[in-house]
Amino acid sequence: MTDLFAYPHRPGAKARDTSRAAGASMASVSSSLQAKVLDLFERSNGMTADECAGRLGISILSIRPRVTELVRLGRLRDSGGRRANGSGRSAIVWVPVFPAKLRGQRVA
Repeated sequence: MTDLFAYPHRPGAKARDTSRAAGASMASVSSSLQAKVLDLFERSNGMTADECAGRLGISILSIRPRVTELVRLGRLRDSGGRRANGSGRSAIVWVPVFPAKLRGQRVA
């Protein structure tokens, strides 16, 4: 039976005590952070997770898992584009599945 409250609906964790503790500590803020990330992507023409973190002024270590959750929830998708991230490696340019401009919302 599928646990409806499991990842990506809440922060995931590996089978280590430190990972479980980190996931639990993010549980109270992950949904609001996920909403901020999605809102930014919906108003963009696509960006990497590193670019999103930079625009929000939040650690990439908090943003990358939220991007992964949004991908698994079907809210973001791979655009096919790639750009260098902070380490100089190639990173996926993510785009929203339902951008604000297609929903008739004003895009900043």
